[in-house]
Amino acid sequence: MTADTVRPYTVIYDGQCGMCQRLVKRLEILDTRHDFEVVSSQESSVLDRFPWIPQEAYAESLQLVRQRDARTWQGAAAVEEILSRLRAGRWVSWLFSIPFGRHVADRLYRWFADHRHELGCGEHCRVQAPASAVGE
Repeated sequence: MTADTVRPYTVIYDGQCGMCQRLVKRLEILDTRHDFEVVSSQESSVLDRFPWIPQEAYAESLQLVRQRDARTWQGAAAVEEILSRLRAGRWVSWLFSIPFGRHVADRLYRWFADHRHELGCGEHCRVQAPASAVGE
């Protein structure tokens, strides 16, 4: 695959979050078919490339865009889609299909996003805490 080749999916993550950076490095290792372009939400081109995604959505959750039709997933749905595309992730992605699996995944993702500063992200995420964490 050349540098000019468009990858089928773009993962947009918080490039200032230490936890997110570690997870993206893991994704890059597991992406043996090179399906995912990984882009920090802080890159200046993001808003121009993906104008349908509200800027505040990047602070709230991971975004995944399929290039051929601009279909977009966020949060746990993005994780589910990523896992289903990875050879190593397929053994986990079936969990989303069990009854209440998606609901549980959404709750776990939201908890993780709201508490990532406690899990090793650092001060950036404490300052950028989503609105749902304010007042808790």
